Amino acid sequence: MSDFNQFLSSIGSWVVDTGLKIFLVLILSLIVIKVIGVFSKRLTALLMRRQTDEEYRKRADTLASVIRHLLTVVVSIVSVMTILGQLGVEIAPILAAAGIVGIAIGFGAQSLVRDVINGFFILLEDQIRVGDVVEINGRGGLVERVNLKMTTLRDLSGNVHFIPNGTVDVVTNMTKGFSRYVFDIGVAYREDVDEVIETIKEVDEAMRKDPEFADDILEPIEILGLDKFADSAVVVRARTTTKPIKQWRVGREFNRRLKKLFDQKDIEIPFPHVTLYVGRDKTGGSPPLRIKREDKSEASSHW
Repeated sequence: MSDFNQFLSSIGSWVVDTGLKIFLVLILSLIVIKVIGVFSKRLTALLMRRQTDEEYRKRADTLASVIRHLLTVVVSIVSVMTILGQLGVEIAPILAAAGIVGIAIGFGAQSLVRDVINGFFILLEDQIRVGDVVEINGRGGLVERVNLKMTTLRDLSGNVHFIPNGTVDVVTNMTKGFSRYVFDIGVAYREDVDEVIETIKEVDEAMRKDPEFADDILEPIEILGLDKFADSAVVVRARTTTKPIKQWRVGREFNRRLKKLFDQKDIEIPFPHVTLYVGRDKTGGSPPLRIKREDKSEASSHW
């Protein structure tokens, strides 16, 4: 009975002494992690107080996210080490072993090191920010998260792509600073190109006066001119400059309005067709062209 009482006494003293300390360490760690989250939000708000630019906001969000994750990892490591120390585990041998294991892992985890280093330079050079639309390694989509190891994209279909930063060679950012939408407008060969250009400008001017789109369009449309003679159409190329990520919205509405105005002005948007040339001989004559006409109502055919 005395042994049992002694056991209960030792358990109670452990709970009061070591257990309480471990509990306090866990509570303190959770509080610090919560404070880090609040601090990152306040930091973003403080940075945006001086700037109202959307691009600046995306960069601030990205940097705040990276800082939050790094500080959370540091706090977690310190907490684990402190708890192990309270449990009587010697930390020094663990740190020494961790150093040796870290060297061994480093040789086998070169891709991880490459991811972290590449991710650091991606963030340092401001290549990608949360909210950008980019194309990486043949995958395109909206950037949902960027950290030192990985970039997360979500495409138009809702698919999420996780791309290790070490595999990123070329980044195509379609929403950095400003965006552009390129129009290749095909019309029939019979149409007056100057009239087509004036119609395009008319649609652009109307959109820039529309309150729904005026803030998204940064400057008047740029007419690049008659770009090429296609098989069934002449193609006029133009481009409009918009705020980041607004180019598709503006472009789709522009196409809708242009189609309606072309219809009003009887400007033909051609479909593919073929001109048949039977040829001429040296005397200028052409071979006869036989055409067969079928009249289904009379069930007969004529040549």
